Amino acid sequence: MTDVEIGTGRAHSLAPKGTSLRRYLSHGSFTLGGVLVLIVVAMAVLAPILAPYSPYAQSLAGRFTPPLWMTGGGWSHPLGTDQLGRDYLSRILYGAQISLMIGIGTAIISGMIGTSLGVTAGYFGGKIDSVIMFIITARLAMPVILVALAVVALAGASLTIVTLTLGLLLWDRFALVGRATAMQIRNSDFVTAAELQGASVAQIIVHEILPNLVNNLIVVATLEIAQAIVLEAALSFLGLGVPAPLPSWGLMISEGKSSILFEPWLITIPGIFLFGLVLGTNLLGDGLRDILSPDGRN
Repeated sequence: MTDVEIGTGRAHSLAPKGTSLRRYLSHGSFTLGGVLVLIVVAMAVLAPILAPYSPYAQSLAGRFTPPLWMTGGGWSHPLGTDQLGRDYLSRILYGAQISLMIGIGTAIISGMIGTSLGVTAGYFGGKIDSVIMFIITARLAMPVILVALAVVALAGASLTIVTLTLGLLLWDRFALVGRATAMQIRNSDFVTAAELQGASVAQIIVHEILPNLVNNLIVVATLEIAQAIVLEAALSFLGLGVPAPLPSWGLMISEGKSSILFEPWLITIPGIFLFGLVLGTNLLGDGLRDILSPDGRN
């Protein structure tokens, strides 16, 4: 699976040889997913510049202003306003920050937990592996959305609580990938060479095993980001996610559901952006999986 660099005991990256920018750009899923994700990232970064109003500014006289393409709409509010007269374009732009913060924050927390457990189980094996596998199995038996609802209901809804809750619930995929990879390479020649040179367990894990996990972990992280964004939207829709008045896309959909028959854009617009971000993240992950796989399939 890996080549050994003579005299160093270090493994080369698991990415296929010849991986280049052209290879990435020629992959349809990666390109489309990357474009969608970059659009949302640009929205989040440029929100303070692009947003015409504060996402929290209310104007009851301007409630339910339709978007530009509908009768009664105008350039003053291109995407219309909500039930409190808040500019929808501004809330959409700042909502991108909320979604990305939760998705990336969840991936970091779950990645640290899952990778640590998985690599420990895969490298040491035996009873340690059995105990950690029991923990992973117990986690897989938990219904994520129900546990998240219970935790948030007890601890209170906030951006920090939602991120921590999802991060503590979505680490199993990292653990399984880390365990499988560590088990495959723990008896490799470069690991044996490092042991013969007197490297400690920590040095072997950090310098020999983790570098070979990076590609797989990146792919898993993209999938977990998408799942975290969907779960946050579901929690916010149920009223137990990001609290008002934060401009979460899920919360915007929840606030607009009572007016769906008369002002359908209140649900349609944030729903389209949420769909685009999740689709883009999943396509990006699928593309990376294909490009970084050892056989380099397209």
